[in-house]
Amino acid sequence: MPLHDQIKRRVSERIEPKEYEGDFGVVVSTGSTLLDLAISGGHVRGGGIPLGILVEIFGPSGCGKSVLLSEIAGNIQRTGGSIMFHDPEARLNAQFAKMFGLEITDKNYDAPDLVTQVFKGVRDWQPESKQGVINGVFADSLAALSTDLEMENKEGDKMGMRRAKEFSEELRKTCRIIKQKNYLMVCSNQVRVNMDAGPYGQKYVSPGGEAVGFYSSLRLRATRPEKIQSKVKVVGKEIKRPIGVRVEYEVFKSSVWKPYRTAPVTILFDYGIDDIRENLQFIKNYTKNTVYMVRDQKLDVSLEKSIAMVEDDGLESVLKDEVIDLWEEIESKFDSDRKPKIR
Repeated sequence: MPLHDQIKRRVSERIEPKEYEGDFGVVVSTGSTLLDLAISGGHVRGGGIPLGILVEIFGPSGCGKSVLLSEIAGNIQRTGGSIMFHDPEARLNAQFAKMFGLEITDKNYDAPDLVTQVFKGVRDWQPESKQGVINGVFADSLAALSTDLEMENKEGDKMGMRRAKEFSEELRKTCRIIKQKNYLMVCSNQVRVNMDAGPYGQKYVSPGGEAVGFYSSLRLRATRPEKIQSKVKVVGKEIKRPIGVRVEYEVFKSSVWKPYRTAPVTILFDYGIDDIRENLQFIKNYTKNTVYMVRDQKLDVSLEKSIAMVEDDGLESVLKDEVIDLWEEIESKFDSDRKPKIR
């Protein structure tokens, strides 16, 4: 039996716990093959995010949270689904959105100030798309949301207690609706230093109290971004410029599959997530190949030239399929051979 068929059979025969959350009838891609696999690759071939759940993406400033939200939202629209994009920081513009195939209109975009406005908006939302397609709600970012008390009172909500309470109340009501209506809700959040952590506490926390982390079925944590530099020669002089960032995402919490898998994600400033780059590098890293390859086709020793060859020859799907096969083969080595517990 060919290796590809063996791997597919192993995955299909794998017995999965019933407590996994989300509807895997249709999954949404993040735009990164390796991140999709890290999220649920052992549960469904190719991985991705299931419907009917709340997802929190958190990390430091500049790590690509807004890009990831926009990639997911654009993928939903391309399947014929509807989106609602809440943008408390009012940073999303039409030109940036177009980079991800994301169409923003007055009907699917707003810039709310309050916690209650976002979550009431989810409960009241009536998607324009027909039944049977993916519908998604996005909030970028939760850290920018405020409360009536904070907006009206000069003293504000000093301890953040009112905001934490509102997050808890609103999420408790809203997560039921997300599941019932089979929406996907994806939110971004910043991390801040926890001054009260002590030597054994959690060093970094995301704003909004404990509710966001508690109600999220999936939490993705981004590391601090590393700059990607490009070099060019102009009139004989070499010039360097940052053209993007490389971030590692960790599945920090998961009720949809196993947690703590990680995936590298490259984000180019004028392109978005560069899936081809990471896929080529993954295959080279985990095989004996001395040059970049797709299946049996040799490309080049240069990553940039290899990326161009993949695009020119239309090899994106073949490359992605090879990455999934290789990832599944690696993951199968970590399967437990333990005898099931006697109930």
